[in-house]
Amino acid sequence: MALTLHGTVADNTAVFSRPTDKPFIHNGDMAIAQRTTSTSSVTGNQYGTDRFTTQFATFGTWTVSQASDAPAGTGLVKSFKLDCTTADASLGAGDFGLVRTSFEGFQTQPFRKGSSDAYTLTVAFWVKSAKTGNYVLELFDGDNQRQISKIYTISSANTWEKKILNFAADTSASDPFTYDNAESFVMNWWLGAGSTYSGGTLNTSAWADNTNANRAAGVLNLADSTDNDWYLTGVQLEFGTFDENSLPKFQFESYGDNLKRCQRYCQKYTQPPLVGIANANNTYARAKMLLQTPMRAAPTATHSGTLNYFVSNSIQPTTTAFSATYLDENVAEFDATTNVTSMTAKDPITCTQNGSGFLLLTADLMAG
Repeated sequence: MALTLHGTVADNTAVFSRPTDKPFIHNGDMAIAQRTTSTSSVTGNQYGTDRFTTQFATFGTWTVSQASDAPAGTGLVKSFKLDCTTADASLGAGDFGLVRTSFEGFQTQPFRKGSSDAYTLTVAFWVKSAKTGNYVLELFDGDNQRQISKIYTISSANTWEKKILNFAADTSASDPFTYDNAESFVMNWWLGAGSTYSGGTLNTSAWADNTNANRAAGVLNLADSTDNDWYLTGVQLEFGTFDENSLPKFQFESYGDNLKRCQRYCQKYTQPPLVGIANANNTYARAKMLLQTPMRAAPTATHSGTLNYFVSNSIQPTTTAFSATYLDENVAEFDATTNVTSMTAKDPITCTQNGSGFLLLTADLMAG
């Protein structure tokens, strides 16, 4: 059931219904952080919270984390945090730093992009930094290499500020999103950029074919001091044009619903529900599990720690090697070589994680 909201939309009517009951942004309250809650010495891509990652190219060194810091009185309790630990005061032409979240083509139908009925867009978020000045938020169409950017200004150091940015509709008939599971729509919070990305004129009034020099023109350099940090939370995207008086309230999801949407892209198991059988050569076992929710694509598997295999005849082998043999959107299958030679072929087995390890399956749109 659609939710009726008041505001101004592309056709200048006064009443607007959200296209879906779910927020468009995944994990906009930064409540989910499956991979880790803090990573130091980051110089490239790193997820701080689910669906939000850094993208750095020679942009200093950072600690990326999920912080228990959020604007008071909003209901928000977590944020995405960057803390500069090694500065880069002089950026080269191709250097840049940004935080991004992205969306597959299957999610982009509500935009009506590439038609005369395309929506204008409003992006709202809470932000805080020790460094005041001008930052850039860019919306990027990866299918057609088109973009539009807006400047937002942090006015007071170390103070939560709410930003509301309005973006034009993209009505170009030749440039709809592609309806598939590949990356189509990207939101980039630019934190600094060399002349390759900032040497032109910011494209603010209408969507246009991408020119790199125009993407982040006017952005400051957050990497210029180890005193600098940056926080983000409460990210929402609304279809239509809204201001501080008409903007719909942030759509909170239950933790479980939020986690389930994130699990299309990342699933972490501290006790993977693997079951299977011993192999005929008596030294390895094959086990599989159904995934908690279908993933965007066949995932990449990463395992940390030790798995304990329990065999029906009470043998408990030690796992000496562990590797994925089959992965798709719904099923994960693994082989484990063990130190036990007395297993019987087709012995039923179960698996448990030993200690603090985990199994991580990732099918996100960007590595990190």
